[in-house]
Amino acid sequence: MNLYDFFIAPFADFDFMRRGLAGTLALALGATPVGVFLLLRRMSLMGDAVSHAILPGAALGYLAFGLSLSAMTVGGILAGLAVVFAAGLVARSSILKEDASLAAFYLLSLAIGVTIVSQSGRNLDLLHVLFGSVLALDDASLLLIAAIASISLFGIALLFRPLTLECLDPAFLRAVSCMSPLAHYGFLLLAVLNLVSGFHALGTLMAVGIMILPAASARLWARKLSTMLALAAGLALAAGVAGLLLSFHTDVPAGPAIILVCGLAYLISLLVAPGGLISPRWPTHRHLSS
Repeated sequence: MNLYDFFIAPFADFDFMRRGLAGTLALALGATPVGVFLLLRRMSLMGDAVSHAILPGAALGYLAFGLSLSAMTVGGILAGLAVVFAAGLVARSSILKEDASLAAFYLLSLAIGVTIVSQSGRNLDLLHVLFGSVLALDDASLLLIAAIASISLFGIALLFRPLTLECLDPAFLRAVSCMSPLAHYGFLLLAVLNLVSGFHALGTLMAVGIMILPAASARLWARKLSTMLALAAGLALAAGVAGLLLSFHTDVPAGPAIILVCGLAYLISLLVAPGGLISPRWPTHRHLSS
């Protein structure tokens, strides 16, 4: 097998591979930058919690309308937003911190979702969607993922300065600007949208992987925020291409293959990057810059 047959022919000859590549590109451009800000805001695990919390909404949309893209998308968005805002309300109205309230609501939401799936009696198609099917994306799914990626890029560009400042000093942002609530809740909305976008391609269990793993790898290599965003998106796209090729030439499912490559890139970065375990560290007096 020559290089063309291995690297180019799968995408040139098969439509499902091109669709998978297009979906991965959209996720890399939209979801991964959101993952960078999740990482810098120390909210990485929030992404994992919300990715599980959208399960009951998607399941209810499926039960009501079948394999309807719009119904499962709207259901997932509503479920994710409900968990995020309920956790925020509890954190501001009780002695519980936001991580504790989010964990409680996400576990409750996950339990409800699993119950709905297990009792539906026709859960195979739903599980196929929820656990990822990047090689089976249709036109509607691709348009949805691309639209959410466009919204995410526009939203990040609009909120870039307050988001950056909130990563560095959220108390200062609240003191000097009225943009703090807009930046906080607008960013949470972007996170939920991208997790719902991701579950159409990678499933709820792995949608957060393409957000966080490339972001964590980029954080080990870059100190400037703009460089980190570009590097994270590039790593996510490269992992998507490599994962699709791995899936095509082996029996590994495409979604897990993409996340495995993302994880491999993270482990390599953890070992050899300037911010990792082996290479010399950055000077401690420098700070993250935009």
